[in-house]
Amino acid sequence: MTQTPLNSERPFELGLYTFIDDGKNALTDSRKDPGQVMADFLETAELADQTGLDMIAIGEHHREEYLSSAPEVILAAVAARTKNIRLSSAVTVLSSDDPVRVFERFSSLDLISNGRAEIMAGRGSFIESFELFGYDLNDYGNLFEEKLRLLTQITDNRSVTWSGDFRSSLENQIIYPRPVQSRIPLWVAVGGSPDSSRRAASLGLPMAFAIIGGLPERFAPFFDLYRKSSREFGYDPDRIPLSVNSHGFIADNPQEAVDEYYPHAEIMFNKIGKERGWGPTSREQLENQRVLRGSDFVGSPDEIIEKILFQYEIFKHQRFLIYMGNNAIEHKKMMRAIELFGTVVAPEVRKEIARKTKT
Repeated sequence: MTQTPLNSERPFELGLYTFIDDGKNALTDSRKDPGQVMADFLETAELADQTGLDMIAIGEHHREEYLSSAPEVILAAVAARTKNIRLSSAVTVLSSDDPVRVFERFSSLDLISNGRAEIMAGRGSFIESFELFGYDLNDYGNLFEEKLRLLTQITDNRSVTWSGDFRSSLENQIIYPRPVQSRIPLWVAVGGSPDSSRRAASLGLPMAFAIIGGLPERFAPFFDLYRKSSREFGYDPDRIPLSVNSHGFIADNPQEAVDEYYPHAEIMFNKIGKERGWGPTSREQLENQRVLRGSDFVGSPDEIIEKILFQYEIFKHQRFLIYMGNNAIEHKKMMRAIELFGTVVAPEVRKEIARKTKT
């Protein structure tokens, strides 16, 4: 397998990820028109490209509150309106999909975008897609394991021979269309399982690590395990990029960022927590996560710069993606947040990390 080379021209990449929530205002119970939500999103994607951000990624979800059940379709619309920004899922729920069809869709996106497509594969944070597409949740782990290995073979080879338990066999099969890139980058998204870190390392695949709660140093052992395992499996971890993906929001001053982000975050986390059996959380508890050693990137540009650089010293990662708030936040404020991220935060972070890597 060919390892994914690091970007020597831009040693640290910054971007956005989103699930394109439906814009329901948890405080007023009002909901935006879905067409307007999508139009607003495309405008934010254009701005992200214009401000020089490196990546925009869309998560696959099959729930009422999200509009992103088909990320590749939305990314194709983004491709038509942008020039440079790379386009990825975040994540493709591979366990309930067919790796052949995943490759075909992203290869088509690669053609539309002239070589800007990436795939971020994962198990997903929700399980609705299993019943929706006729998969047995009891096969949760085995489905992902097998399908990830098949997708890796497809991205690495022109001709694929394959036999497994969950789909028909392939014999010297070429999957069409072929992409612009010689190899579409394939990342594995993980959320805190040592087995997941080791699995990604065993395939030589880049790891995108989601940190949405807790002290960042708690997660350093997963990065250490990934690098150690990579060497054990014959890969050079110094040539494989790693990413941190976290939640946040940026405004001109800290109080504005806090006031815009946390009222919605509190209700969202309590809703998801109730589904998963977590205890209730408060706004005060959530706001404690925005301190330097917390998980949330909520604050002014200077605070976000400091926090990204602080985590870089812990993880030595090569990419940072931020889930920027909620579509209930006023669109012009979301646009301002992206403008600050692309024109103030990103240049300073890149400059400082480039300086560190040269010394």
